[in-house]
Amino acid sequence: MTNRLSRRHLLGCGCTLGAAIAATAVLPPGLARAAAPSTKRTTLNPDQALEAMKEGNRLFKTDSPVRSVQGRERRIEIALGQTPFCVLVSCSDSRVSPEILFGRGLGELFIVRNAGNTVDTTALGSIEYAVAKLGVPLVLVMGHSRCGAVEAAVDVVTNNTVYPGAIGQMIEPIVPAVLGVRGKPGDLVENAVRANVSRVVRRLRTASEPELLTPLAEKKLRIVGAAYSLDTGEVDFFDEA
Repeated sequence: MTNRLSRRHLLGCGCTLGAAIAATAVLPPGLARAAAPSTKRTTLNPDQALEAMKEGNRLFKTDSPVRSVQGRERRIEIALGQTPFCVLVSCSDSRVSPEILFGRGLGELFIVRNAGNTVDTTALGSIEYAVAKLGVPLVLVMGHSRCGAVEAAVDVVTNNTVYPGAIGQMIEPIVPAVLGVRGKPGDLVENAVRANVSRVVRRLRTASEPELLTPLAEKKLRIVGAAYSLDTGEVDFFDEA
């Protein structure tokens, strides 16, 4: 077993190395060095990363010109290495496009998306990877107004609706957020959107895994909540502690 694993590991390394060599061999002069395998990490600290996200949204909602990094040279630059500065946990809703809402370009956001911006095992592993292996200093959990997944969870609580297939299982983690704000002043769906975000933020901050707890304790990581308004284009940041 050990020999097979070692051989597979060596073959994997060989394939990766071969791909890297092949990629740099076909690049135009002057760009080959930029595409060399990189272990760089973002130079932004958690506070700077959060401010960059806030500034990007300010520019978006005022229709100001945004200089997002993209295009051929940027694509080649990050082809063999990425240095994102924010993990964005957001909803799959087609109206919520993270790079556009924050004016960011290729290689800047590590995005984890699903309906209702919940965090299951796969999502948690993705977040831990970005923080531990890529050095990302900010995790932003973002819900949005009139979220369909949250509306479905509200329907379950208020009308005992049963959704077929995997849809019901998908919205189960949102139900406690709805129950927590039921009866409170304001719109139940919008209150539940923010409560759902806060639950995810708390879960990540109290995770048992050192991949998140260690950088949090060392002030190298911030986990923040936010809610996006479909009407105004504004992202409201909260739970910033």
